Amino acid sequence: QVQLVESGGGLVQAGGSLRLSCAVSGRTFSSYAVGWFRQAPGKEREFVSRINWSSGNTYYSDSVKGRFTISKDNAKTTVYLQMNSLKPEDTAVYSCASSPSVTMLYNYWGQGTQVTVSS
Repeated sequence: QVQLVESGGGLVQAGGSLRLSCAVSGRTFSSYAVGWFRQAPGKEREFVSRINWSSGNTYYSDSVKGRFTISKDNAKTTVYLQMNSLKPEDTAVYSCASSPSVTMLYNYWGQGTQVTVSS
């Protein structure tokens, strides 16, 4: 089992910044990568970013590239998502998830944290 707990969400004005954290615990050695996803009201969940534990390789959706930065702290087994230049359309529940392999089939999810960007 892998447990993930997000934190850092909140209300921010457009143009502002937030940093989300995803604390990973349990059988962390079975986690190949951690991804961030978001879901806005009435919309499907969408991929935001991903980082691989061992290589540190990162991936971003086009909608956040250049504004968001994903990073990790191996010692703390925590993944961060620094979100800058936030826009109202970034408003969503952000969740992190763990994938055990390169297939990116995420099998463990956190409970999510709300991010609201006001215009």
